[in-house]
Amino acid sequence: MSGRRRGGHGGGDHEEGAERWLLTYADMITLLLALFIVLWSISSVNISKFTELKASLHSAFSGKIVNGSPAILSGGPAPLSPVGTQVPNVQPTPNIPNITSAIRTQITTALAKQDVENLARIKQAIDRYAKIHGLSGKLQTSVDERGLIVHVLTDQLLFDPGQAQLEPQAQPILAQVSHLLTMNGLANPVRVEGNTDSTPIRTLQFRSNWELSAARASAVVQFLLFHGVQPRRLSLAGYADQRPVATNETAVGRGRNRRVDIVVLRRS
Repeated sequence: MSGRRRGGHGGGDHEEGAERWLLTYADMITLLLALFIVLWSISSVNISKFTELKASLHSAFSGKIVNGSPAILSGGPAPLSPVGTQVPNVQPTPNIPNITSAIRTQITTALAKQDVENLARIKQAIDRYAKIHGLSGKLQTSVDERGLIVHVLTDQLLFDPGQAQLEPQAQPILAQVSHLLTMNGLANPVRVEGNTDSTPIRTLQFRSNWELSAARASAVVQFLLFHGVQPRRLSLAGYADQRPVATNETAVGRGRNRRVDIVVLRRS
């Protein structure tokens, strides 16, 4: 009998040890359940309270906080200020786009003034050069909406009749112009325009005045490039007889129309 008790007691210990994992498992399940409940409560939003908060914030920033008090954004006195308290008159912050526009206008005005001064200096220098060298009748300047125009007559100065190869006497004149176009960091665009009179031309080299005027402009551009004028500043055009400055009915007028115009364009 005592043997059976010992055996029975030993069996109870075995069963108790085998069931201990159930306690651990139950504890783990309980903790997981509590964790899920906490997570759910955190993620749950009280819609009614959220709506009330939204309405309160909207009232504070765009409406009246309390009856009889203006909105915060309207610049009125604080609703809790004592009666009779003077609230400082705070000047509104300047509009940043307006400041930027004003600065841009000032810069544009300053650049335009500097541009006019630069073109005026070039004009005076060319006029002085023409007077000193007796070229006032063949080398002239003028100013229009495009900028400074240097008129160089072609006859007995730049090209022989019907030709587009620069003559030796043209080199000192164009060298002086090139120097003036590159001094003091001048960066204005330069357009060289070839012009002819209305007398038709048809040779093996040039089939029309269009080709002749363009070829003469190109010859002057090549000279300016060789003497330091930056390529990105240069362009050319050939206008044939379409832009006369005098009548083509007289020899004098036709001579004035046969010219190359070096146009120093305005930058603004």
